[in-house]
Amino acid sequence: MPKIKLEFEKLTIHRPKERWKLYFIIVAEHPTEPDKMLMTTLPQSDIIRLKPSQGNIINFEPKGDNTDGLFVIERDMPVDRRISVRVYLRHTRKSARDTGELLSDIQKELGSDATGIVTDALGVSGAPWLVVSKYGIGAIGKVLRKVKDKDFGFVSMDEEFGDEFENQTELDRENTFSTGEASIVWSWSAE
Repeated sequence: MPKIKLEFEKLTIHRPKERWKLYFIIVAEHPTEPDKMLMTTLPQSDIIRLKPSQGNIINFEPKGDNTDGLFVIERDMPVDRRISVRVYLRHTRKSARDTGELLSDIQKELGSDATGIVTDALGVSGAPWLVVSKYGIGAIGKVLRKVKDKDFGFVSMDEEFGDEFENQTELDRENTFSTGEASIVWSWSAE
């Protein structure tokens, strides 16, 4: 069965401030349980620091041929060749972000809609993922409002792996986060 992979390539902040402590919250379909979603933060144990010298731009993909960006998800191709992924961008004032603590707080808020934490899901070795029922996903926005970090909104990275992946193994996508204050370039690949 072919594998699909999601990578972040470039993040641009559209605000005048030039010092940021950023992290992503990733929400993706569970690879084996269709009634569940998985949720984690990226990076896992730290934050992404952006300083004035970077001009509010982070290039996750290094210069050169055949390079990779920031690895996010890898899994088997879904049977229907479609995947749903939501990405939230947040800015924190803290010097570090504890993924386990954040996921535990979200799990408490979601109650019975969050069924536990798993590791080694979606190709990210050792990363903790919170398992959430699809019914509980609608409450994530409400739960995230309680986290005292700046919200840059979300972007949908849903993909349908159609004929365009037959001739090209990797396709770049770009979109603006829902607040309009940041944009991101990512790629989906099918091998």
